[in-house]
Amino acid sequence: MPEMTYRDAIKTTLVEEMDRNPNVILMGEDIGVYQGTFRITEGLLDKYGPRRVVDTPISELGFIGAGIGMAMLGLRPVIEVMTWNFSLPAADQIIQNAAKIRYFSGGQVGVPMVIRGPNGAGVQLSAQHSQSLESFYGHFPGLKVAAPSTPADVKGLLRAAIRGEDPVIFLEHAGLYGHKDDVPENDYVVPFGKARIARAGRDATVIAYSRMLHFALAAAESLARDGIECEVVDLRSLRPIDYETVIASVRRTHRAVVVQEQWRLFGAAGEVAAEIAERCFDDLDAPVTRVTGADVPMPYARSIELMAIPHEQDIAEAVRRALS
Repeated sequence: MPEMTYRDAIKTTLVEEMDRNPNVILMGEDIGVYQGTFRITEGLLDKYGPRRVVDTPISELGFIGAGIGMAMLGLRPVIEVMTWNFSLPAADQIIQNAAKIRYFSGGQVGVPMVIRGPNGAGVQLSAQHSQSLESFYGHFPGLKVAAPSTPADVKGLLRAAIRGEDPVIFLEHAGLYGHKDDVPENDYVVPFGKARIARAGRDATVIAYSRMLHFALAAAESLARDGIECEVVDLRSLRPIDYETVIASVRRTHRAVVVQEQWRLFGAAGEVAAEIAERCFDDLDAPVTRVTGADVPMPYARSIELMAIPHEQDIAEAVRRALS
């Protein structure tokens, strides 16, 4: 398998799917001439031309609405937002239209579109550009939500998203764009709602996604040096969530720690923790523990930003509390 960065896995998949299907088009601010804020669409305007790589005005409400109409009429738009925080002006289009059109039409009309871009914190973009919006979008029926942690899952999930028949919220992480790992070749697809066991273990289950998966694995390695073996579950997608893999793991280990970068209140970790508590009550030897971001707008200063984000030691301490 070739090794590539998270960023290159996105670009490679876009190219492969655009070559495969002429109805796949790209839209977004500065993705053409400027070649993308994170250089993901570098060279694609020259390769496909302005009819398939569309530079848009600074109007998320407008171009995401246009993308919904395109998808309803047979195209497959992949829309880039510079940051998921900028999707909020278009939330009405995403929630009230994209998510509901299949339901409103009795299944006659779908919206096969993908909205992708960086989510989360950790790269000094301050409070208005560092939010994690997976719980917000994951709340609404009709949307699918992906949060890949590896280049391989970027490729597999993005391919599944582009080929699907419903709108997908594809949450990349700016802090992972340079992360490098092996990526399967050929027609590699990861289905939504299928978690993976990233590390096998017996003493506690740590559930994470996106960038937090890497902190969870680092914590597991650290704990292993003291004889504590954690099983780490990578959720991959948050709507749908593969609860069966999570529940089976917790029933083996009898302890659970759920990790998210988001603020604690009303977050994805709380949803997963509640499901575990309801379905594994008699299997648990300790309360389900959450590790989350600090309940503050994200600071700009690097030293304080680091304090607001969960890290390896926070996860390790939560596991030790569960074991105690």
